[in-house]
Amino acid sequence: MGSVQIVTTILAAAITAVAVWLAVRAVMKMTAVIRLGQPAPERFSDKGARTKTMLVETAGHTRMLKWGVVGAAHWFVMVGFIVLSLLVLEAYFEVVTPTGGLPIIGHLTIFGLATEIITVLGLIGILVLMVIRLRNRPTRPGGRSRFTGSTMWQGYFVEWIVLLVLIFGLLIRGFKVATDHFEYPLWATPVSHAVGAVLPDWSDGASVAALIKIVISMTWLIVISLNVTMGVAWHRFLAFPNIFFKREPAKPAGSGLGALRPMTSQGKPLDFEEADPEKDQFGVAHVEQFSWKGLLDFSTCTECGRCQSQCPAWNTGKPLSPKLLVLSLRDHAYAKAPYLLAGGGKDLTGEEKATQAQLAHLDVLALAEADKPLIGTAEEGGVIDPDVLWSCTTCGACVEQCPVDIEHVDHIVDMRRYQVLIESSFPSEAGVMLRNLENKGNPWGAPQNTREDWTKGLDFEVPRVGEVDDFEYLFWVGCAGAFEDRAKKTTRAVATLLNEAGVKFAILGEGETCSGDPARRIGNEFVFQMLAQQNVETLNEAFEGRDKAKRKIVATCPHCFNTLGNEYGQLGGEFEVVHHTQLLAHLVATGKLTPVQPVDGGVTYHDPCYLGRHNRVFAAPREVLGDAIAGDLTEMPRNSERSFCCGAGGARMWMEEKIGKRINVDRVEEAMATGAKTVAVGCPFCSTMLNDGVNGKGAGEQVEVIDVASVLLRSVKPEQPQGGKETAPIGG
Repeated sequence: MGSVQIVTTILAAAITAVAVWLAVRAVMKMTAVIRLGQPAPERFSDKGARTKTMLVETAGHTRMLKWGVVGAAHWFVMVGFIVLSLLVLEAYFEVVTPTGGLPIIGHLTIFGLATEIITVLGLIGILVLMVIRLRNRPTRPGGRSRFTGSTMWQGYFVEWIVLLVLIFGLLIRGFKVATDHFEYPLWATPVSHAVGAVLPDWSDGASVAALIKIVISMTWLIVISLNVTMGVAWHRFLAFPNIFFKREPAKPAGSGLGALRPMTSQGKPLDFEEADPEKDQFGVAHVEQFSWKGLLDFSTCTECGRCQSQCPAWNTGKPLSPKLLVLSLRDHAYAKAPYLLAGGGKDLTGEEKATQAQLAHLDVLALAEADKPLIGTAEEGGVIDPDVLWSCTTCGACVEQCPVDIEHVDHIVDMRRYQVLIESSFPSEAGVMLRNLENKGNPWGAPQNTREDWTKGLDFEVPRVGEVDDFEYLFWVGCAGAFEDRAKKTTRAVATLLNEAGVKFAILGEGETCSGDPARRIGNEFVFQMLAQQNVETLNEAFEGRDKAKRKIVATCPHCFNTLGNEYGQLGGEFEVVHHTQLLAHLVATGKLTPVQPVDGGVTYHDPCYLGRHNRVFAAPREVLGDAIAGDLTEMPRNSERSFCCGAGGARMWMEEKIGKRINVDRVEEAMATGAKTVAVGCPFCSTMLNDGVNGKGAGEQVEVIDVASVLLRSVKPEQPQGGKETAPIGG
């Protein structure tokens, strides 16, 4: 060992010792913060499925590759980070001797070939990502960036570290080539040989380059250890457990889609018949009341902004960004952590749990953070502004796009639950809807005895459950389908088509009440459970004696479809629920319905969030429309899983949109730009919102918004009356 090697070895050992010590301290701090969260025992179920999902999502980059070039570049960088960590390890042998290398595998040509390929592709990948970040920097002229609000220096720092580590890896190899100490042949490592051809024959070059590589790597570790909220770096470690502990590992897309996470206290579902607000947690009032998985979610955020780029609220000038919401919760949790770890915190009655002695040594900043309300205006010092909380449509675009499976919608609704149930704080106009649900069983407040009025004038009898036992499908009409004028046309069209196809179906009529979706999404779990339990009892009675495979329900509203199919199981209601477009597609495919006259004028289709993104029903409505128009749809740029919300979900249907551009107008402009004369929908909420948007643009005579079922009916029975101009909804 020469004098240079003695120095390089000592320096490498010293900086590594400091970095490892700081990293251990950082990991212990992060673990302590995450463990402050509430229990979530369900996250430990089905470890086999969880492991498989984690490996598929990480190794396969299933989310990232939806972004094409970005996903591919990130995959090469990720693989480079994992595999080329061996070359960082090898650098410790090279600081000791310039001819050093990894034992056992270091001399294998296949190892040299693999690391050469990964190094080159990693270099290309990181350069691509750097260019993308620069091109999308928040300060660029025009448009909002998905990086707006991200801590940009951290992103640049990480990317430059990766680039420099890769470059110095090649320099080490180059110096070995130049000094004729390289063990791999030219055919396996052509780039390393090319680098070596231009480097001097410097015997200590490999050791010095190895030291610089170690210093760069350990500087990265030191910096991230001193910044535990640096998600852009920590996600490469935290993504694995965050994906492993996702809510539903078997789901092909975001596990936070579809059903909401049940309202829990101390990790157990809340029973409202026995719940006590002084003993049980009602939603989330403080950051430590999120589950530990929620705190892991916040810690894992990469600040990539994919959620932000797809969010309908953010894209129309609302203050909500799913990314910024998560970052605010993350920063608040870590700033408040010293207070919580010292024993501080409020009990459910609002009393301080810690003694004065426990809090005496705390930094004033931690105490100030502890006093911040979780939900509050800037004047109140709130962590999350009320306008942020109530801008969410629960469309799930954020969950769909998140590459590390953060469950934004669950966290937003948990905060809403506390605001609604304990603080009674929510947009005033939504209060009318909630009172109507409690008193009338529907959000419009329509009389229950008018639920069957849509059947009047049909040229066939619509059977009721109880009047007939021999039915294949229970037709869940829904509140919109029963009371809202536009939706009633869809209800009549579906009933007509089912009758035409010879499908035996029956309705509950006045026995049906609201599914509870608006109440649950706004955060009123109590009203949801009241309605849902009533419906489950009614449906179980209607299907008495049938197994699940024969307990079939067809629904025209995706919100009812989602609630009945995905959430009623939490309350003892197990049913086979299909959307009407799925059933109609089946009937056309089996020849029970035959389109005879193509609908012309061009048709585009708007994917409802709760049908498409939340429940992955993309093909069926397109198949129906394809048959009805005897041709191809004109797709909007944002379609399928990237479809843009209409603005009605999350109970936003009953709240005024006062900030920024109206979401439905944004979507209507996109639909009109296709040139299609018909905008087909598969949801009564979407129908209302898009019709209002079209009328607002003064294009009611040029563009028609109608349900997929109505399009099909025009093709199957061209003689059917079209019903004239749409009328305004009840209460609209």
